[in-house]
Amino acid sequence: MTATSTFSIASAFNGPPTSANGGYACGRLAELAATQGQPAPPLAVSLHLPVPLDTPLTYRSAGKRGHAWHGEDVIASVTGGNAPFPVPEPVSAAEAKAAQASFTGVGHPFPTCFVCGPERAEGGLALRPGKVEGTPGTVACLWTPTPELADERGVVLPEIVWSALDCPGGWTTDPVRRPQLLGRMSAQITELPLAGVEYVVVGRLERREERTATNLTALYDPAGGRLLAHASARWIAIDTEV
Repeated sequence: MTATSTFSIASAFNGPPTSANGGYACGRLAELAATQGQPAPPLAVSLHLPVPLDTPLTYRSAGKRGHAWHGEDVIASVTGGNAPFPVPEPVSAAEAKAAQASFTGVGHPFPTCFVCGPERAEGGLALRPGKVEGTPGTVACLWTPTPELADERGVVLPEIVWSALDCPGGWTTDPVRRPQLLGRMSAQITELPLAGVEYVVVGRLERREERTATNLTALYDPAGGRLLAHASARWIAIDTEV
């Protein structure tokens, strides 16, 4: 049996200037898949093409797989996730604060990105993932979600959590020297964060292979080091502007 939903992603949730932030797009698609009865989380979302903004899109699921369409083009696929993936070790709030102080944003390939763009005027997550001293391949930053990212109870929306787990992973390599885009992401949310509460986001590089990089990210409550959500992602280097 096939189920169909129509949706669009507002321009406020951009990554590159004319397409959606990868994590946000993956989160929206994972939520659509869940409403259509696809396999239980974690779900894996593969982005085949840049997801356009302010454009009617269609999501169709059939059995254990779903696809997002822009006209006749398949722009993304959703499947059941792989086996459980590792989780980056937590870092303290003090370490995360020190790490984000090293983030300058100079040379950012997409400076108005919804998640980590240093030129984002308003409405973004304002994440500044910087290198954790003494831990190669690891970045961290603090994140205090604002009320507009949450529902009426103050609970942050799932697609926003996917967004927060996205970009820090990209900064475990050097996106200034070699820009890259999210290709595939799988996330597991155990507990949704609350607006107005400070959290720590950690990213760790797992491996690099020619044009691809695989990383892990996690969202922690620094008060007790409690894990709220984590993700695994594959990024693909690009040679031209998107």
